[in-house]
Amino acid sequence: MKTIVLEKPGEFRLCDTPAPARPGADEALVRVHRVGICGTDIHAFRGRQPYFKYPRIVGHELGVEIVEVGANDRGLKAGVLCAVEPYMNCGRCIACRRGKTNCCVNMRVLGVHIDGGMRELLVVPVRKLHPAASLTVDQLALVEPLGIGAHAVQRAQLEAGETALVVGTGPIGMGAIQFAQAAGARVIALDVNEKRLQFCRERLKVEHIICEPLPAAPQGEPAGPPAPHPETLKRLAELTGGDMPTAVFDATGNAESMMKAFGYVASGGRIVFIGVVQADITFSDPDFNKREVTLFATRNAAGDDFRRIIALMEAGRIDTTPWITHRARYDELSARFAGWFEPQAGTLKAVVEF
Repeated sequence: MKTIVLEKPGEFRLCDTPAPARPGADEALVRVHRVGICGTDIHAFRGRQPYFKYPRIVGHELGVEIVEVGANDRGLKAGVLCAVEPYMNCGRCIACRRGKTNCCVNMRVLGVHIDGGMRELLVVPVRKLHPAASLTVDQLALVEPLGIGAHAVQRAQLEAGETALVVGTGPIGMGAIQFAQAAGARVIALDVNEKRLQFCRERLKVEHIICEPLPAAPQGEPAGPPAPHPETLKRLAELTGGDMPTAVFDATGNAESMMKAFGYVASGGRIVFIGVVQADITFSDPDFNKREVTLFATRNAAGDDFRRIIALMEAGRIDTTPWITHRARYDELSARFAGWFEPQAGTLKAVVEF
């Protein structure tokens, strides 16, 4: 079968590998039709992905078709299209026993810790397949990235009428925007990228956007955590009647941005860090304490998130039409991959077709 292997940073190789064995009990053989490309894959290509060893078959945003599956109690059969939940949890650790499978102590993620879906055929546990009655394979490949934002919004327990600030309007941030809107929140989007903000306004119907000026080059040693830009604070105060947002979601994976979030949030509000960064995050504890701010980490998504997203997509409440901006056949990936992520490419979401 055709397989794409990331041999080392900067080098994909298309090769033929043996087809997997027939699926065992509680497993299914699936044909991969679409593979979404995300930040994890980009970091791996650039040699900056933690928990990663080469060579590796990447790919965890998958739209698949069941080829063969045994008897099961979920009505799955050959020909059914599914999204794949790529987080292989152990089922035994403290997190799994408490239902928090997304942060399993022994987590193995397809395409990161173990080989993923950049190949024609794949065997996966039946419990990790999420079928859809009316979605396309393009849409199904978007369920996993949408799940990151959906799980973050669920963590915050957003209520209708709240003001939510989403910082960072890449695919994950846009997912958070859509699910915050679905929860009935009033959303403000903040970024340094004017084009992405305009996309949010025009396609996601975000009423209020803030384009923050790029920070000036630092002069000398920093005196403490970076302060929010004064114009950003002024605009947030104007939009919230001085209250500030009750929920702040940072989807940048940028340490400076994440530290600024403490200055954006309302007294008694909460901050959700969706992105992860290989750095320390610092903040003023007296200020954090006096405002009783709640800080959440959020990781991956859970099976319930996948099922809820598919239901919302099938009901037309989550529109994925604008998301896919670039695509390539599997045999074109090596030539196109690096170019997708040049600033001038304007890539929002790229997919590979098998």
